[in-house]
Amino acid sequence: MSRHLHAQRLNMQAFAQEGKPLIEMTPLSAMERLAQELHAQEPDLSVSWQARAELRPRAGAEDEVWLHLQAQATLPLTCQRCMGAVPEALQVDQWYRFVADEDIALAEDDQSEEDLLVMTPQFDLLAVLEDELLMALPLVPMHETCPVTPVFSAGESELNGQEEAKPHPFAALAQLKKGK
Repeated sequence: MSRHLHAQRLNMQAFAQEGKPLIEMTPLSAMERLAQELHAQEPDLSVSWQARAELRPRAGAEDEVWLHLQAQATLPLTCQRCMGAVPEALQVDQWYRFVADEDIALAEDDQSEEDLLVMTPQFDLLAVLEDELLMALPLVPMHETCPVTPVFSAGESELNGQEEAKPHPFAALAQLKKGK
């Protein structure tokens, strides 16, 4: 069984004790939410990532489990100006500290600079990776200069500086009033 299968059911304590990095290429088809953001479905797209866990000593307590996650991907998103595909390079470089339960995570979240995750018997590292990539997406993907001239359908004359003569909204009412 490959280590890739374990990335969705990872024992973080054992992973940290082992000390070996997990280096993978995951197909985008395994990340449904991220795949929905693409301009078009491309079967060969994948995300290159690596994770390394370590134990850090703590005075008077059990060692803390820390995780370092790094990922790179270039994904075709939809340009919001021309509606064509625009390649966007995504980068993830994030540290996490694991805590025993959700209550501790909530209590310590405001004081800690690192992100906190709750220790579970089978941790889903791919779900965290997908979350980080989704957060790395640009709010409005656009080309610097679109390869084709965008075609505007609504309000094109205003964008070109040509104001159309619009009738006053109450002009018809004024005509009715004059007719009396």
